[in-house]
Amino acid sequence: MAEVTIEQLAGDAEYQLGLQLRAGGDGMARVIRVPRIQKPGLALTGYGEQLHNDRLLTLGATEIDYLAHVDAKTRQRGIEAVMGAEPACIVVTRGLSPPHELCAACDARDVPVLVTELVSAEFIARVIRFLQQHLAPATSVHGVLLDVLGVGILLLGKSGIGKSEAALDLVVRGHRLVADDVIDVRRFGKNLLYGSGSGIIRHHMEIRGLGIINVQDLFGIASVRDRKRISLVIELCEWAAGVDYERLGLDEQVYEVLGEQVPLLLVPVRPGRNLATIIEVAARNQLLRFMGHNSAHQLHHKLNRAIAEGR
Repeated sequence: MAEVTIEQLAGDAEYQLGLQLRAGGDGMARVIRVPRIQKPGLALTGYGEQLHNDRLLTLGATEIDYLAHVDAKTRQRGIEAVMGAEPACIVVTRGLSPPHELCAACDARDVPVLVTELVSAEFIARVIRFLQQHLAPATSVHGVLLDVLGVGILLLGKSGIGKSEAALDLVVRGHRLVADDVIDVRRFGKNLLYGSGSGIIRHHMEIRGLGIINVQDLFGIASVRDRKRISLVIELCEWAAGVDYERLGLDEQVYEVLGEQVPLLLVPVRPGRNLATIIEVAARNQLLRFMGHNSAHQLHHKLNRAIAEGR
């Protein structure tokens, strides 16, 4: 199961959470495994039944103001109810100072207390995106991921079959490279598979006989993108005599990754076939399918109707 440590959360720069440690520094190795946060609500009155263990807990202006104005006994009862849920960490928003009783309790239980200048709504929106990104189910796929006319196309095929060359041809035509060779795939919710480049090789391609090239440097920032939803998989295979390749498009195949199914096309490779043009047309055809137009099925229905009328 994917997990994020509080140390990773506090050190993140991409989402600009602006977290500063105020207490519980020995608990920075605590982990979050669920991309959901909690606000204490009635727990501050001593009723902690709605709180779940190991979640990120946020305190905003309302909660801090409530703790500041209740008597010491009520404040301590609320803090004990919150700590009884064993939160992964507590984040105080708006740059407010957490009560010293809360800091003492967190120091005793090694629960980090962090403070951010962001207002509660903005922090919650950003931290949820952070957690969704880092806790989403993930895997790696060998291939090339492209943005062709807005369609995320994953090219698969054995090494040396021409994936990178076809991708380079598409980039020259104005389409965009997402990743070459190693593609990090993450699943966000139902039917949402996103691919991105892996580490330092992002936006680089290997072209046999030419070597490693940096697509962004060669073709400009508009030739690449960091992430794209995978909507279509095209597998390149060597042309073999006697193999019955799909010619009508009626039999739809799927490629499964992370438990999700993506439409799959098998495209045989042989001299004289322009792969870039075929992939571009596949993207256009997929756009039509998104709009409810399936050319193969429409032709099939026309033929059946013509046969019926002829009879």
